[in-house]
Amino acid sequence: MLEIIGAAPGTHANQDYHEVWLKSEEHAKVIEELTHMEQTLPKKASNNSTEEDQKSLSSEFATSIFYQCRLVTVRLFQQYWRTPSYLYSKFFLTIYAELFIGFTFFKADHSLQGLQNQMLSVFMFTVLFTPVLQQYLPNFTKQRDLYEVRERPSRTFSWKVFIVSQIIVEVPWNVLTGTVAYFIYYYPVAFYRNAPTSEQLHERGALFWLLSTAFFTYIGSYALMVATPFEIAGNGGNLATLTFTLLLAFCGVLVTPKAMPRFWIFMYRVSPLTYFIDGALSTAVANTYVKCSPYEYVQLIPPAGKTCQEYLGTYLTNAGTGYLLDPNATGTCSLCTVSDTNAFLSSVSSHYSKRWRNWGIFICYIAINYIFAIFFYWVFRVPKNNKITNYLKNLIRR
Repeated sequence: MLEIIGAAPGTHANQDYHEVWLKSEEHAKVIEELTHMEQTLPKKASNNSTEEDQKSLSSEFATSIFYQCRLVTVRLFQQYWRTPSYLYSKFFLTIYAELFIGFTFFKADHSLQGLQNQMLSVFMFTVLFTPVLQQYLPNFTKQRDLYEVRERPSRTFSWKVFIVSQIIVEVPWNVLTGTVAYFIYYYPVAFYRNAPTSEQLHERGALFWLLSTAFFTYIGSYALMVATPFEIAGNGGNLATLTFTLLLAFCGVLVTPKAMPRFWIFMYRVSPLTYFIDGALSTAVANTYVKCSPYEYVQLIPPAGKTCQEYLGTYLTNAGTGYLLDPNATGTCSLCTVSDTNAFLSSVSSHYSKRWRNWGIFICYIAINYIFAIFFYWVFRVPKNNKITNYLKNLIRR
């Protein structure tokens, strides 16, 4: 055969066999058969197939979105379970950090300094944001890169399924991480001692658990949002660090809203940490007494012939808080400026009555992060022929 077509060494073909095939009767019959099949087979399929079959034939993928989502989610759960290095590092960081914070403020008392310590512990609870977020970014980037070079070109499953499966699998692990953090932080600091009744004890414990799990879920949602548009995981981490610094600086702990420059008050209102810290602090501290330490009393000398109660009673009534160590003393009056934790919370713009509202608003921020994550992936990662999206993609890559 090689000798006939001139492919063997020292041989030459007498004619162009490609031209021979194109002019042959067999070629004409093959073309006729292919044309006949092209015209008749779709009609047979449409007549004999159901509506569901017709949808599958015209669909971009071989299976439905819901079936894809189920399979990809199960696969991702298995991947996390079989390669648990990411989960090990996540739990180790959380346990180590929360134990350190919890026992740094171990059994904070009801003095003024104790209240400051409890507020600072809630503030410190949030600083886990950046390290936990940084752990997720390279993990997501590897999965995204693999999907974009393997599953997407072969149309194995949709990009929507990829993003949704990331959300579904991350949320349970974040809830579990938040639960671990709750137990090793809430009880060492002894927030449970601030509940005046057993009914409040249960409600406040449950709400703080909801806030703790929501915070770690928020970290996961924010990490997904900043990871989707960037090619390199570090770029998303840099953006998250910058924005978290701004959110933390204007959450109302370092500077109260009243002392904040009016131009920056909008940052206090839009920061999700404002609502998280307000909800967590009021849930943990509200509705209990304050007992000043000896060095925290303000020492005053009343006028001659007057007791401390006669001298400072009007002031305490107008202030609505504070108490005297010995109301009948006539030599030196020892005044504690705060008598209950609600007055302390009001001084830092935190209110127990808004605890459930704050939790609800914080949940809305999580939903917004996931919505933006899906939107950013569509804009920056999904192939499309659109001048506006191409311009945005080039802009972000600069």
